[in-house]
Amino acid sequence: MKKGILINADIVEVIAKMGHMDEIVIGDAGLPIPEGVRRIDIALKAGTPGFMETLETLMSEFVCEAVTLAEEIQTINPTIELELKSLLKDIPITYISHEDFKKQTKTAKAVIRTGECSPYANIILRSGVFF
Repeated sequence: MKKGILINADIVEVIAKMGHMDEIVIGDAGLPIPEGVRRIDIALKAGTPGFMETLETLMSEFVCEAVTLAEEIQTINPTIELELKSLLKDIPITYISHEDFKKQTKTAKAVIRTGECSPYANIILRSGVFF
């Protein structure tokens, strides 16, 4: 059995196969997942698991060099944005329109669907290197 915080086999597999600059998405319950992109649906019920809990767990085993957020989060969900900035610290953040965000998810290695039910609680994480 794997030892560590992150034990979801599908998520661990995707992270292990990612190369530098590959992207993975964590989305709220409503984010559309493009056809052909791997769907990892961990939603159990509304709010469970939450977006931040999922992100914190993934970040325990993921080297992230940059993230992308929908610019709408700044005005519509500033509470989550502040939590994100606190967690991400010095990781660069790029803001794009929600429509462009949805287009960018088409090239992700996977989209993790959470039970989060607050607006624009979505993030694209770009893989870095550990050396």
